Formats: sequence, structure tokens, C-alpha cells
Amino acid sequence: MLRGLTTTSFYASDFDAARAWYTELFGIPPYMDTPGYMEWRIGDYRHEFGIINSAYAGSEMAKVPSPDTIGGPAGAVVFWHVDDVQAVLDKLLTMGAKELDAPRDRGTGFITATVTDPWGNVLGFMYNPHYLEVLASLKDQP
Repeated sequence: MLRGLTTTSFYASDFDAARAWYTELFGIPPYMDTPGYMEWRIGDYRHEFGIINSAYAGSEMAKVPSPDTIGGPAGAVVFWHVDDVQAVLDKLLTMGAKELDAPRDRGTGFITATVTDPWGNVLGFMYNPHYLEVLASLKDQP
């Protein structure tokens, strides 16, 4: 069911400083850069690494608390690619997960959702056209 890592998202309260820091770390600027979110494709498989502006924590953009809103360290939300977000959500709910963020169309083919498992861990999953593009490109290689 979980087909592969798609996006890891972290929060940053100083968005400009985070852009500079991660651009230096990765050696490339973000390919997506908006006031609320920026993203790089990194590594051998071009996994997506994103930074969410902490100003949006708890908003419609992101329901997972940031380190700023809870006053301490917070984990990253890792989104796994799935073929059918609603079907996965339904299965997870029957297994005892609790919906955190209902399926949400983020535009251009991206649909995300998050749940908490019975122990309170956040599990993110999404339909991600980028994941499928990378997978198809790997199949085309000798």
C-alpha cells in the first residue's frame, strides 16, 4: 500500500534564513518557492524536501503543529505515495487511526491526508504525480 517516500516537510519560523541554509546544504535553490512553502528535489531519487512557513502551522495549509506552536522540538511529516488517498484513509481509520487532515486537493494533481496512529504518530500519505514521474523514468533506464 505505501509505495515510497514522496515528501518530507519541516517547519521554519525564519523562512528566508531557512531558504538560505537549506540552499547551502543542498547546493541548489528550491525549485518551488512560495510565501508558505518551498521545496527541493534531492538525492539519487530526487526525493522532495519541503519547508513550511511556521506562520501557516495550524492553518488550512498545515494541521500539524510546528515547533513554534508547541514550544519545543517537533517531528517531520513524511508523506508516502499511494494510488488512492481515500481508500488508504478508509483502511487506516478501520485500523484505529484518527484523521488529522482530511484528503485535500493541493492543486496540479497532488492530494494529501494525514492521520495519527493509535500511539499518536503522524502518518502522511499523498497521491503525488512527481513520484510517478520518477518511477516511470527509472523503468525507462537500462
